[in-house]
Amino acid sequence: MLPDSLKIKIRAGYTLITEALPHFATRKAQNYLVAEIAKVLSGEYDKSRRILVAEAGTGIGKSLAYILAALPVAQHANKKLIISTATVTLQEQLMHKDLPFFLRHSEFKFTFTLAKGRQRYCCEHKLFSTQESSEQQVLFTEKPQAGDQELLKRLHSAYLEGKWLGDRDSWPTPIANRVWQQIVSDKFSCKRALANHRQCPFHRARDYINKADVIVVNHALLLADLELGGGIILPEPDNCFYVLDEAHHLPKISRDFSSARASIKGSQDWLKKINQLSQHINRVIKRHTTITPGINMLESAQEIIKDLKIVELFFNNNPSYFNESNQYRFALGELPEALHNPASNLKDETKKCLSALNKLSNIISEEIKDGNIKTKDIEPLMIELGFFLQRIEKMHTLWVMLTRERATKQAPIAAWAEIEKAEIYLNASPIEVGGILEYMFWSQAAGVILCSATLTSLNNFEYFKRQSGLKSNDGTQYLRLKSPFDYPAIPLIIADMENDPTQAGFDDELIEKIEHYLRDNEGNLVLFASYWQMNLVADKLDKKYQDALLIQGVLSRSKLIETHKQRCDQGKTSIIFGTGGLSEGLDLPGHYLTNLIITKLPFAVPNSPVEEAHSEWIKAQGGNPFLQLSIPETSKKLIQSCGRLIRKENDTGQIIILDKRVKTKRYGKGLLDALPPFAIEFENKH
Repeated sequence: MLPDSLKIKIRAGYTLITEALPHFATRKAQNYLVAEIAKVLSGEYDKSRRILVAEAGTGIGKSLAYILAALPVAQHANKKLIISTATVTLQEQLMHKDLPFFLRHSEFKFTFTLAKGRQRYCCEHKLFSTQESSEQQVLFTEKPQAGDQELLKRLHSAYLEGKWLGDRDSWPTPIANRVWQQIVSDKFSCKRALANHRQCPFHRARDYINKADVIVVNHALLLADLELGGGIILPEPDNCFYVLDEAHHLPKISRDFSSARASIKGSQDWLKKINQLSQHINRVIKRHTTITPGINMLESAQEIIKDLKIVELFFNNNPSYFNESNQYRFALGELPEALHNPASNLKDETKKCLSALNKLSNIISEEIKDGNIKTKDIEPLMIELGFFLQRIEKMHTLWVMLTRERATKQAPIAAWAEIEKAEIYLNASPIEVGGILEYMFWSQAAGVILCSATLTSLNNFEYFKRQSGLKSNDGTQYLRLKSPFDYPAIPLIIADMENDPTQAGFDDELIEKIEHYLRDNEGNLVLFASYWQMNLVADKLDKKYQDALLIQGVLSRSKLIETHKQRCDQGKTSIIFGTGGLSEGLDLPGHYLTNLIITKLPFAVPNSPVEEAHSEWIKAQGGNPFLQLSIPETSKKLIQSCGRLIRKENDTGQIIILDKRVKTKRYGKGLLDALPPFAIEFENKH
């Protein structure tokens, strides 16, 4: 139960914070969200499962609500608070605006930090090594270019002078991958146990993470930590309360995160270099215990190469796989009969090779502890060993996925081959990640709050529950809060169109209608479903609107917004043409957007192998992928698109939809009903 003393503390915090906010208006929905978060995290609804899924419309003030409720409860329960986001924009807002504001104006004392993955930091020792020898460069896949050595020199100097702390994002210009991979921290060679690594940037950052009360991360890093079992980069899950903002991104990020990929020819090339590793170990380590794992490593590497050759030959003998496109997906995740044996061997041999490499790694660690090896000998060896460990681990994951037994009830994996720069890659990805999230997250965490402005589609949480592995009866709480905005004052006009987007005359009619609906001397945003359609309309209207027409892709996103705002401030016409990428996260309050035109319902064609596999699986189960996947996804995207118009309470304007299917198709009513309560008007023929 939530103790009274804590309730008083939260209320006092709310009063102090809201008094410090200029033009703050009390919002019932925000108060309710604060109370529900506090109740769920303190175990008032369910002691063993403290999970809340909260859809809070724009304008409720989510970030203020979750900091205000979760921080006091976390401090009371002696837990860390981890806030995870999907975008850098929200991360920066939390780090530079929301948390400092909260710290300044409330009576809560806390420290906060931003956690990044290990791969965002350089390894101090590797950085120093680049100035001494070029030995480690033989392992890297991309050739060095002119200026690389000069950049490494500058990074080295800045680091020594304390002007650069060793994280990739704080260097003023982008660091190319081929340079970064020479100095990046990795879990195999950059170990804290090694004296030379105790001061490495990642370990220093990790110390700070351990001490902080509030840790801001992104969803990918959170998943990386959970996949390792938790408590590796971030604190242990059962010692943390999590807030997942922008939680609607979690299923897709989890899916991408759990996928695996390996090249067929490239893998053989680097595996041939494992002999050098073996010689290197024998030179440096004088223990007999390395003999057996050393032989096992070499033998399994030879077997892996042999089996990869069989796989390569199979694709060379079946070029028809890539006739249609550079991708070929295996139906229901089943590899062809001819690949069953080599795939099974590859699973077994990569496991053996990984086991041998891990044994060698442990022996080397013991030798270091016993002080039997000189640091200058050990470092290059650890880097080289790390290179192979990392790659064999990834390869093993892939073949485990590709050979998994098919369970009738569970969704299969998506499996596909693709050609990139004349190289064949094999890929595997889970279709549904609910089971994975349940196993590594929901069942492990002390408490989780998932929030976003769009977690429902078609007016319920069913689609999100299916995607994320949450259920109605598992103790998880669900909450839907309406936005405080005056939606009924906003007209949503369904244009009277002769053609729907599947008909031949749609493009010409679209050009005419957009021109008709654009407003002079106002901020306009036109959202298209594809780049080619956007460019087609832009070419036709370019002459008339000239500088007023700002096109995504022609200008960078930041330049696009900056120019648009300047024109609006001067009272000029400004028109942004954008695709789906601008339907989320684009913030144009007030006079920056008063006229929003949506050209087409945002149906995503299932064009990725994972989406295709998902549709295929639903069909195989006797389901309807259009109703089960496309419609809920479109509902969510349409809500996000319409959400661009109203960002603040006093915003006004109109929305026009140029897709007659919302009126003529059976699913149209459901899509319109799921939108906020706009004043819907069906345009009549003139």
